[in-house]
Amino acid sequence: MARLFSQSQLPHFDSTRDTRDRLDLVTDNVPVGAKWLKADRIIYHPGDTCAKHYHIGCHHLFYVLQGEGLIFTDQGSQRLKPGMAAIVQPEELHWFENDTDENFIFVEFWAPPPEDTIWIVKDDI
Repeated sequence: MARLFSQSQLPHFDSTRDTRDRLDLVTDNVPVGAKWLKADRIIYHPGDTCAKHYHIGCHHLFYVLQGEGLIFTDQGSQRLKPGMAAIVQPEELHWFENDTDENFIFVEFWAPPPEDTIWIVKDDI
């Protein structure tokens, strides 16, 4: 039988850096027993950014649900729009910015979950 969760039952994280909003979908905090996949839904409100970081030992996939925003890597920036997917390789530096007046919403997946996340500026999460 499928396990069903309402939004109110899923762990919710508010960023201390800006107004980003994360809803855990498949994490250690959601009791589904998943060991090889992690996922959450992220909302970047207008002006929100994410600090430069990378993940050890995992591929990171982003699927855009609504709005637009920028993904940055060492190679530059690319605009993400609804229906687009972006994949970041293990240990690839990346970060995001919502440079629009609308919410930028995506689901992100890690496979397998990262061994560690390295923030370029310590405590800038």
